[in-house]
Amino acid sequence: MVDSLQDNHDTKGPNSEKSHHSIELDVVSARRVWLKLDLLLLPVIAMFHFLSFLDRTNIGNARIAGLQRDLQMTNKQYSIALTVTYVTNLATELPSNLLLRVIGPNYLLPTLMTIWGVITVLQGVVTSYGGLLACRFFLGVFEGGVFPGLVLYLTYFYPRSKMTTRIVAFFASATLSGAFSGILAYGIIRMDGVGGRAGWRWIFILEGAFTVAWGLMSYFLMPRDAMAARFLRPAEREYVASQVAESGGERFEWREVRKAFVAPHVWIISVVFFFAGAVLFGLAFFTPSIVQSLGYTAARSQLMSVPPFATAFALSVVTAYLCDRFPVRGLVCIVTSIITLIGFIIFLTSSSAHIRYGSLFLSIPGVYATTPTLASWNSTNSAPHVRRATAIAIAFILSSVGGILSTWLMGSLSTAPKYVLGTKVMVAFSGGMAVGSALCLWYFVWMNRKKAKMLEKNIKGMDGDLAPSFVYLL
Repeated sequence: MVDSLQDNHDTKGPNSEKSHHSIELDVVSARRVWLKLDLLLLPVIAMFHFLSFLDRTNIGNARIAGLQRDLQMTNKQYSIALTVTYVTNLATELPSNLLLRVIGPNYLLPTLMTIWGVITVLQGVVTSYGGLLACRFFLGVFEGGVFPGLVLYLTYFYPRSKMTTRIVAFFASATLSGAFSGILAYGIIRMDGVGGRAGWRWIFILEGAFTVAWGLMSYFLMPRDAMAARFLRPAEREYVASQVAESGGERFEWREVRKAFVAPHVWIISVVFFFAGAVLFGLAFFTPSIVQSLGYTAARSQLMSVPPFATAFALSVVTAYLCDRFPVRGLVCIVTSIITLIGFIIFLTSSSAHIRYGSLFLSIPGVYATTPTLASWNSTNSAPHVRRATAIAIAFILSSVGGILSTWLMGSLSTAPKYVLGTKVMVAFSGGMAVGSALCLWYFVWMNRKKAKMLEKNIKGMDGDLAPSFVYLL
């Protein structure tokens, strides 16, 4: 099984970052390895993100089903309830990522999921605004490290050239959660009165209970890393480990954290993540309310929010395919950001409810296709492990800051049905996503040319993504 040919797509050329101890497999065997990971590991990760996004954003469905009315909350109080989740996210994203390898992702991630599932259930039994605030606070504590942790976890199994498709695959689960949340909410709110509870309470109780169940199952489904993957043969484990090996080592050092904090591309991408986070979470939380403001009933609004997210899923699949086969990550981010921009411009300038609803088929797919491509671009262009973990966390911290802003822009600071202030800011942020992506693409092209000259002069002494042999993926 071992030997005749390399998996050429990953092991040859300037983008390689494996050590000289690389294990080789014939092409058919190599493909079988990646297929095993895609079938046995990726669905587990995708379900993690699906439930994380569902449990974080289902409050938007609960809101139009009666949560805000029953708890006697103002629009300002609703925005505060959303904000506290992001505040605690900010505090936990970086520490969680740095602790991921120390504790082990196979222990840390299932534990976080099980606890946040319990908290989601508790949201269904709160009787006051204060109780909801407490739940949202702790939901942020235990959900904060999940998405950046999942991105980092993927790098334990997939080489750089294969990351975009896999990141988009599990991020697409968030897109699906946006679609399914509307369908689920439409069905669940029909349980109104069952057990003496309002329909919106059952949204939290049932979805949270499933999260707890999946969290407990995940202890048995997630290997710590490639060498612990029991569904792979010994030679296959060694092959995967060699494919993801990189220069610079894995031992924690504060200097690696500092290098991530001073890397220009980390901050360019993170600023774009700020813009994307504001846009994405604004749509994730408020799409049901936006659709209802166009004149639909609460139940109809749940269903009408589904098609734009289904379209987003399809676009994400297409962009992932392109990014893993061609050096177009930057171009994809630029184009999808422009699609988002056009959608918001149409929503802002049109007076037709039908056209404004149609604009969601541009803004939602655009930003939902941009964000996973950015996440892949960030993680694949930072190395070694600690530097990458820090870079991923920085980006998601900025994304959470954007999420905080969106809870106010699309909440108490903008009024239905036009959401004028919020939409104007989203137009500006969508443009910022396109400009920032273009700037980052230019930087990577410039750095690659600079590194090529360093190689010609045989300059050494740097490791990780600073090494002349490390070529930034475009």
